[in-house]
Amino acid sequence: MSGQDIEIESEDGNFSAYLSVPASGSGPGVLVLQEIFGVNAGMRSIADWLAGAGFTALCPDLFWRIEPGIQLSSESESGLQRAFELFGLFNHDTGIRDIATSLATLRALDTCTGKTGAIGYCLGGLLAYRTACHTDSDATVGYYGVNIQERLEEAAGISHPLMLHIAGTDEFVPPEAQARIHAGLGSNPLVTLHDYPGQPHAFARPNGDHSDAASAGLANQRTLDFLHRYLD
Repeated sequence: MSGQDIEIESEDGNFSAYLSVPASGSGPGVLVLQEIFGVNAGMRSIADWLAGAGFTALCPDLFWRIEPGIQLSSESESGLQRAFELFGLFNHDTGIRDIATSLATLRALDTCTGKTGAIGYCLGGLLAYRTACHTDSDATVGYYGVNIQERLEEAAGISHPLMLHIAGTDEFVPPEAQARIHAGLGSNPLVTLHDYPGQPHAFARPNGDHSDAASAGLANQRTLDFLHRYLD
């Protein structure tokens, strides 16, 4: 596999994205939706992991409208403070527009074999849910998305499979919010919900303070099986 930064063209301007291609030279497409820390080393490693599993992975800079090229550490106080500032400034509607543009760009790449999905974490977990609701993503996965319970009416737009990983002790998604997600989405035949009891937010973040190898391994295997099932 090989990784490089490329440029995505949009009606509002161009923005960067990290592209990682499998060793075979091509594969189904997966859009990687960032956390609040930008397209940092963690997001790039996830794109490389997906490429190692046979997918052509593209991680777009969704903060470009605020400040292009953000790459913050999730383990520093200053990085965390700036990340929350960016989260507050982020426009979710233009973000979904940029995701749709990125999906179209990924599908058009010679290294993408056709079907294209998305995977997101934290902020990207919410955006993954909204991607399933508002775009033509062929299969979408969200990890510990925040505030999904406030947007359950959007689920009417889900037309392709969606998998959500829910952290049981997520400090940003309390038990009542998790209950609302289950009540609102649990009966939808296109939606698969997986709970991880006792796990905090970001339990699957590569090399993160809250990472849990067992739960991350289980969630990641479920993710790969899901993506291969619907994108291969």
